[in-house]
Amino acid sequence: MTITDITTDAEAEAYARDWKQWHDELEDARRAPHGFLAYTSFNFLDETPRRFDGIPGTWSTGERGPVVELAEGEALVFDGTPVTGRHEYGEIGERTFHRAAFGEAVIELSRRGGRDIVRPLYPDHALRTGYRGTPAYAPDLRWVVEAVFEPEQPRDIPIAAAIPAITHTHSTPGRARFSIDGREYAVTLISRGAEHATLLFRDATSGVTTYAASRTLAVELPTDGTDRIVLDFNRATNLQCAYTDYSPCPLAPAENHLPFAVEAGEKIPLDRTS
Repeated sequence: MTITDITTDAEAEAYARDWKQWHDELEDARRAPHGFLAYTSFNFLDETPRRFDGIPGTWSTGERGPVVELAEGEALVFDGTPVTGRHEYGEIGERTFHRAAFGEAVIELSRRGGRDIVRPLYPDHALRTGYRGTPAYAPDLRWVVEAVFEPEQPRDIPIAAAIPAITHTHSTPGRARFSIDGREYAVTLISRGAEHATLLFRDATSGVTTYAASRTLAVELPTDGTDRIVLDFNRATNLQCAYTDYSPCPLAPAENHLPFAVEAGEKIPLDRTS
């Protein structure tokens, strides 16, 4: 049985239990000691060596990739091995993450939109220790929507970010076409491998009951030779930028701004409602 085959109260109750378990696990992951709620700053690197608050070392980057120069008495731990002095990372890939520990904190180096950035994560950061949770609409089977996947030759598309200095580049595998209240819509998907994609979208609840910038929805692409997919908007989630100013989340492209209210999925985090 698939979720689109649910017809009885017992099946609907089982679906609601599965949804609650999924959301509870999502919330638990957000509270991880070195999860994104622990970010305390966002720092671009360039060719000028700089120190940043809360981060050991002097950092820079260039054609050969990021470099950190650790002063006397400073050390970072990479995979259990302490490193002192000069450490060259070499070129790092887009949307890859490289972490090193110091004390209870972690330094994360990554590349987003073609720019190298460094961010510290402190488990005792107030945003994490005081996290109050994310409310959500009660699961409603009306928001389990059947759609048609329209594949196309994979192509790269520019995607704006929550931090304006960054523009992401993502590959799209095609579009999803579906109907709501007799009207047809088509949205662009972002590739997450051969069998998975992501839908970034805004709707009429954005900035009202849900986070203003975008929400995201995981989509399973067809592998059985059909063109049918399911958009379960009950599992629409917030991106990291809904919680922290230190995340350059991708934003929904214009064609994914839906004119109706998707009253399903996650709402504005409690810590952002003020």
